[in-house]
Amino acid sequence: MKQNIHFKLIHSKKIRNIIFSCLAFFLVLSSLECGKKKFVKIFLPDGFSITAEVAISDEERQLGLMFREKLNHDQGMIFVFKDEDFHFIWMKNMKISIDILWLDKEKRIVHIERNVPPCKKPPCASYSSKIPAMYVLEIKAGTADKNQLKLYDRLEFILK
Repeated sequence: MKQNIHFKLIHSKKIRNIIFSCLAFFLVLSSLECGKKKFVKIFLPDGFSITAEVAISDEERQLGLMFREKLNHDQGMIFVFKDEDFHFIWMKNMKISIDILWLDKEKRIVHIERNVPPCKKPPCASYSSKIPAMYVLEIKAGTADKNQLKLYDRLEFILK
């Protein structure tokens, strides 16, 4: 009887260790997946493409491009929202000037703010479209002019 109890204790410890190891493995795996940044290629009407970091969660959208030292002309960030609405963008903790494009659900530009400067000190201004938008694209200042972007231009991209 003692041997049987001892075997069950050893066996249950092994099972607990296996279960614990599996849980630890899945936690590490899920945290790696969560930490991955997602990117999408966005094509402008003139054929120029921008590789944009995708911000979907509230946390990603709140952080945005804050604290970035530079942004290349072919880089940006796209904010993805569930619905078309009036989405406000502010320049708190920004170190670079940007162009901001608001896009409707058809990916057409409904508003452009050009050469928006970083906020030097509070209170920081906020920017919004006068028309509801589903996406907001932040790109390097001057990119909208350089690529002759205008209202109702359609941008091409596929979100996965």
